Amino acid sequence: MDLTVVTYVIYLLISIALTVWVARTLSRNGRVFIGDVLHGNEKLADAVNQLLVVGFYLVNIGFVTLYLRSSEEILTPRALFEALSVKLGVVLLVLGVMHLGNVWALNRMRRRGIMERQQTPPVPPQAWTAPVGA
Repeated sequence: MDLTVVTYVIYLLISIALTVWVARTLSRNGRVFIGDVLHGNEKLADAVNQLLVVGFYLVNIGFVTLYLRSSEEILTPRALFEALSVKLGVVLLVLGVMHLGNVWALNRMRRRGIMERQQTPPVPPQAWTAPVGA
């Protein structure tokens, strides 16, 4: 078997495994933030969380497959490791950027929800009337 094909197989296995691991970690831990943003609506939090996971898989596995092609022919084990290090390094950077983007978006939604809750008075005004002569 050609070493280029071996490189492709190893790259795909590691990249997809990393993508699945990151998606599961984000899903498990991000659910708390989503639940807080959605004011404890568990069903909606689960649905949004699942949609985010599917989108994460689509974007990352799409990138992994598009980035599969290599312009250089891999003839030695050293070239195999060098090609894998570059490809996996880029995939890890993309996963990291996607993770930071998700955390940023969730934190922004959470902050907006907190600010909305603080702007609402704890007790609605009761029987307020305008002052006489105003």
